[in-house]
Amino acid sequence: MLDVSDDVRAEIGDEEADRLLAGDNAPGAYDCTSCRTPGNTEQERTSTVLFVGQETAVLAFAHATCVPSQVVAVSEDQLRGAVRSITGEDGAPPAAEASHAPPVPAASYASTSYFPGPEAAAPAPSPAPVPSPVSPVAASHTPAPSGQAPVPQQAVLGVTSGVVLVGQEACAALVVEPTAPIIRPGSTGHGDEFLQLLSEQGFAPVVDLGRPPAPNPGWSVLLAMGRLHAVLMPAPGGGRPVAWWQAHSPMPLSEGWRSAVGRSQKVLVYAAAAGTIGTQPREDQLRAALDRAAARGALVGASMPLAGT
Repeated sequence: MLDVSDDVRAEIGDEEADRLLAGDNAPGAYDCTSCRTPGNTEQERTSTVLFVGQETAVLAFAHATCVPSQVVAVSEDQLRGAVRSITGEDGAPPAAEASHAPPVPAASYASTSYFPGPEAAAPAPSPAPVPSPVSPVAASHTPAPSGQAPVPQQAVLGVTSGVVLVGQEACAALVVEPTAPIIRPGSTGHGDEFLQLLSEQGFAPVVDLGRPPAPNPGWSVLLAMGRLHAVLMPAPGGGRPVAWWQAHSPMPLSEGWRSAVGRSQKVLVYAAAAGTIGTQPREDQLRAALDRAAARGALVGASMPLAGT
């Protein structure tokens, strides 16, 4: 009961695709690469998902109700991380994430984000687009000795996962908050323009967490092997999406979070300026912090599908 898309067939070849469809190389029981719950190729429709890096590729399986059969371009580092998670070689989670065990919201920090500036060239299409580094677009200024200009510093985007109650529905959410003010590309000012930049990219102000934020066309969330890899945005010149935020290593997600996204096939992504949300040890406290930010007009958000859906 396997689905093999034309794109996957083109990558693995007709012979291997036919063997899969005949059941010769089908895994039988598997863990869904999207929701991370058990599946069985002999009992339910299953999608083949091919993760392709610069040098290697990994074939994974997912419930057809979670994601369609597709080819997903990822970085070689992400692919190695996915292989480690499949083979059980992960060991303990990274230090930045180890203190956040379910049901506490997990947090991961990455130093890659991307805002197309007025002078930024559109990246050329490639199997794994490389986002622009943080330094020219996500910078803060720290005081310098008297008589000298402020020194630009890199800002890091912190991402927290949690389950947020929206109306009567438990929704999978990501909360993005930089560690320092974000400066517009090419700007010499010192003000925090993070929310303004996101508004220009399609995020909308959030004034009521009782309603989900509107979809942001072209944006999506990349999950693989039940872990968060990236938040993708449209490429300025078209073509494959680029990573707006990318995890240093795949970010673990709680079972409740994965179940919520498995039901809805969407992720609510909220963003706030530096210092607005802070570190919240429980999901109810995270929700309270989001409510306060929304009441102050300091929160933007967007609803995003899983990449490839």
